[in-house]
Amino acid sequence: MAVDTHSPRETEKQRWDRNFADLLQELRVAQTGVQILFAFLLTLPFSSGFPNTTDFQKDTYVVALISAAFATAMIISPVAFHRALFRQGRKPELVRYAHKMATGGLAFMLIAMTTSVLMITDYLLDWKWAIPLTVLTGGWFLTFWAVLPFAHREWGDDDDDDDSAAAVS
Repeated sequence: MAVDTHSPRETEKQRWDRNFADLLQELRVAQTGVQILFAFLLTLPFSSGFPNTTDFQKDTYVVALISAAFATAMIISPVAFHRALFRQGRKPELVRYAHKMATGGLAFMLIAMTTSVLMITDYLLDWKWAIPLTVLTGGWFLTFWAVLPFAHREWGDDDDDDDSAAAVS
């Protein structure tokens, strides 16, 4: 049985506070992943096998590195924005901004992860395997990060109708 955390008596301020807290929890998960990838990419050029990479692999590495840096900046930026707006009563703007930054950060994280897979599979395998594996990886991420969430955006709407009908009765 699911617990309804959205009380009909929730004030607008409470809703914005809850939305921001939910978003911060999501960003904590994404931040860990992007920081691990970014750290790995930062150390890669110093490994003994890196000089053996092709120009294509080095170019792919640069795209992955810069994308991971952009993702890191965007995913962490709501914290800096919160510090700048602290105690100004501007939580709605903060939540809207944080949502946009989280979405952009996840897009750059997708690019960073997919290009990392391309770089590594191209290094280890023939390009005839690297390209399909990378496309499969990108498709896998898009399925779970975009297709399924957007396909199920209406989940729970029936429950909201039931709640409002019950409240009217």
